[in-house]
Amino acid sequence: MKPVHAFNLRKQRGVGLIEILVAVLVLSIGLLGLAGLQLRTLRNNQSALERGMAVVETHALADALRADRTNARNGLFDLALTDPTPVSPTTFRGKALAAWRTNIVTLFGAGATGSVDCNGTLCVIVVQWDDTRGTGGTATYNVQTEVQI
Repeated sequence: MKPVHAFNLRKQRGVGLIEILVAVLVLSIGLLGLAGLQLRTLRNNQSALERGMAVVETHALADALRADRTNARNGLFDLALTDPTPVSPTTFRGKALAAWRTNIVTLFGAGATGSVDCNGTLCVIVVQWDDTRGTGGTATYNVQTEVQI
């Protein structure tokens, strides 16, 4: 009479190897998912950092507008997104706008720009840049701040 144990061992040969291969496959798929999640998190964090920096830049210009309220209220700080950066920064207005635009380009890249539109005491400051990595396809992103001066 054969022992029961010997018969059962012959019947299950190779099953442990298949279980290990399936476990490795499941683990590999899970690790790929984690890597994709980490990549998406890094992109979103970069985009959030850029949005925060854009808000800081709008507030920096708002401080300059408050420092020269008369010229700001008269529309002398107004600057469209497509307007070139003032090239002769001999006045406070010129220096402030030139430094602001330079900071925007330095922080966000060559395609970044900003605008100012003052209507009396209400000023709208916009920073625009390319955020395709963070927004998932949208070419530009705007941060707009409205301030009373």
